[in-house]
Amino acid sequence: MVPPEKPFDWIAAATWAAILTTSCLVTSYVGVADEMRRGHSVAFGAVFATEATSHLTIAALIPAVYWMQRRFPPTEPRNLLAHALAIVPFSLAHTTGMAALRYLWFAAILGEPFSFPLTLDRLGYEFSKDILTYVTMNIGVMAFRYLRQRVQPVALPASTPSAPRPERFAVRQRGGSEVMVEVADIDWVEASGNYAILHVGGETFEIRSTLAKLEAELDPNTFVRVHKSHIVNIARVAEVTPWVSGDWRIRLQDGAEVNLSRRYRQRFEALAPVRA
Repeated sequence: MVPPEKPFDWIAAATWAAILTTSCLVTSYVGVADEMRRGHSVAFGAVFATEATSHLTIAALIPAVYWMQRRFPPTEPRNLLAHALAIVPFSLAHTTGMAALRYLWFAAILGEPFSFPLTLDRLGYEFSKDILTYVTMNIGVMAFRYLRQRVQPVALPASTPSAPRPERFAVRQRGGSEVMVEVADIDWVEASGNYAILHVGGETFEIRSTLAKLEAELDPNTFVRVHKSHIVNIARVAEVTPWVSGDWRIRLQDGAEVNLSRRYRQRFEALAPVRA
């Protein structure tokens, strides 16, 4: 079955709009104040237009940051290199985008002289700032996702003895084609907003479902919830070790590591008792 299209997340959009608007106003005010301390007179509108073009370009890049987090979850150390490399195209897109918007505003609309040479020095300067911007945006995405998941109630699997459990899932790949994923081949599942990421033999597949819904559909004797964001195939667990604050750390056969939260430990130990 073809998964439905992902609905637009108005809460996330409104939150990002509020954050970027506040940042734009604050940085504009600080910019004007800095110029006044240097003895220069500058109009707030000119500084605001400069900051607004940068913030608008960042807003346009937010979907790319979300895609990177779904494709390369930063919680897995092996994906950090992908994010480090992604800063380069992110900075190029940000710099060229805001330069184009500033030229459109100052030169094309206001008829004022404007120059934004894309020299190596300028690109290097913008890149140094964009490192912090990219890291901050990724932290914001993860923090927002964490807060959204915290307000979701922890639900026990629904009891549906008459409903047959799925043996495979149809997942859409890039390009629109679909591939069948056998449930028995799933190593673990990770929450990603209104989607879930299936980890299968080193590959990842995105499926339209909440983790609570999948937990109710999967065999509880094989798949167990170990964290608010993770379900593991008990047969794929290679090692369990003590962690921090009473949690445990699960290492799976594919090398991935996830937390075994205290609140889910009883369910896990019902299938695989942990001996201290």
